[in-house]
Amino acid sequence: MKHLKKLAGCLLALVMILTMSNVAVVNAANGTNNNSGTITINDAIEGHTYNAYQILVLESYNTDKGAYAYKANPDWADWLANQKQYVSIDDQGYVTWVKDADAAAFAKAALAHAEESSINPIKTVKADGTTVNFTDLNLGYYLVDTTVGTLCSLNTTTPNVIMEEKNEIPPVDKKVQEDSTGNWEEENTAEIGDTVKFKTTITAKKGAESYVLHDVMSDGLTLNGDSIKVQVNGANLATANYTIKTSGLTDDCDFEITFAQSYLDTITADTDIVVTYSAVVNENAVVYDDANTNKTKLTFGEDNRDETTWDETKTYTFKVDVAKTDGENKVLDGAQFKLYDAKTGGNEIVLVQVNQGVDGAYRLAKEGETGVEYITTKDGQLEIKGFDANTNYYLEETKAPDGYNKLAERVEIAVKEANLDATVSNNTWQSGGVHIVNNTGSLLPGTGGMGTTVLYMAGGVLVIAAGALLIFRRRMHTDR
Repeated sequence: MKHLKKLAGCLLALVMILTMSNVAVVNAANGTNNNSGTITINDAIEGHTYNAYQILVLESYNTDKGAYAYKANPDWADWLANQKQYVSIDDQGYVTWVKDADAAAFAKAALAHAEESSINPIKTVKADGTTVNFTDLNLGYYLVDTTVGTLCSLNTTTPNVIMEEKNEIPPVDKKVQEDSTGNWEEENTAEIGDTVKFKTTITAKKGAESYVLHDVMSDGLTLNGDSIKVQVNGANLATANYTIKTSGLTDDCDFEITFAQSYLDTITADTDIVVTYSAVVNENAVVYDDANTNKTKLTFGEDNRDETTWDETKTYTFKVDVAKTDGENKVLDGAQFKLYDAKTGGNEIVLVQVNQGVDGAYRLAKEGETGVEYITTKDGQLEIKGFDANTNYYLEETKAPDGYNKLAERVEIAVKEANLDATVSNNTWQSGGVHIVNNTGSLLPGTGGMGTTVLYMAGGVLVIAAGALLIFRRRMHTDR
């Protein structure tokens, strides 16, 4: 028999529903009685569907003697005849339970048969609160399941059955690693080109059915498909137990992991399935306050129509504004810079133009990318995006604006957990960002050219005038 594709939820019960009288008689041919049976489920999970299937018809019973006479519901008769490890059927069609048979295994097999044979439940109720009630039931042996997706045990009573829902939606917990500390958290910071590590933990439940893990990354993250690893108790899970799909998906997922039902059937207690993988922060990364997100959910239940809520991590990266001005804070263009990771020496950081051919906006390069020869301002402003938090870089001015003095040393860029935003208005730097000032000197005198000739001529005129004045005074003295 093929594996159950339906996420059966909690196989809550194989239950006997009895009447309130000491003896009730049921017509085995048509399965009718006085419709006095009820099943009540407490602690139901709101929004999930509960189904009740009648497998056996209760022909008569005596509670004082503990005597019950069952016959097969016609829809189940052929299948029951082959379930000899669980039940035996005599020549008159009466059904009895095989001693020490596994009731949970029988319930699971019965649910699989109902799915494959398209047997409809007698009653279906969708929980709109914490209690589910099945009423007006013919008395008999019932199988109750839910789309929650895990097995549980139950009691049998007459004429009414009260069951406690013991199921939980399988939790999914997602974390991202902060590389500066190694801690797994809900948020981290990184720079463009960095590889970021993620971890998703599924707490699988006993009787798990049809688990499929879905993972979606925002445009600023690129999945490393080969990095996906599935582990249980610190050891790699055999690849035969799951299938990874990273292409051909139609639901916007970056990858999906489908767990083999044969493996899920072996889970008998809460089991943590840990999925780890990585992604690269790429050129489409958004900068703080926006986040580059990675979210995960688990689908399960009947036809995978039930699912956990999305669990999401956020990866932040930051930008720096540079304002280039003169001594009066008026913006300047024409300077050229390179970025380094040290005050002196160090490594040059490769930068790429955000918009090819347009100055003023750059980003950190990914591995293998070729950067620009230098970066320069537009309208006195320069933006560089893609920085990690708590990092220090240094801008070196390799060419100053014409007529201005080149900076003598590199300028530090200290990135914390926020952008370094600059405010510029009316071509004047107001505040913030990284403010770089270039000064200029006044025009100095030189030798040669027209300027020297003028000086010589002025000197000659003065000498002639002085001589004329001397001669004039001597003549005046002689005349006296």
